[in-house]
Amino acid sequence: MSVDSAVVRRIAHLARIAVEENEVERLRGELNAILSFVETLSEVDVEGVEPIASVLPMQMKKRADVVTDGGIAQDVLVNAPVKEDHYFVVPKVVE
Repeated sequence: MSVDSAVVRRIAHLARIAVEENEVERLRGELNAILSFVETLSEVDVEGVEPIASVLPMQMKKRADVVTDGGIAQDVLVNAPVKEDHYFVVPKVVE
């Protein structure tokens, strides 16, 4: 697959990129090189290769998923205009 000058102009138009006429040939060459590289990649046999998110074995750091109020409920509610127990009181918005 390759692109011609008309396709380069069309892509630039769709992307809302101003491309000068003298840049079209250079961009056409770059796009064709990219497409050629993608075609080369598609020739690689990946049968049986598991998809990975990283080339390095990494474990995501996770903390325990525990809900807490931080132990400072009274401090959080100190400036609340209306409160009840350990909760903010707000006007009803859904009938």
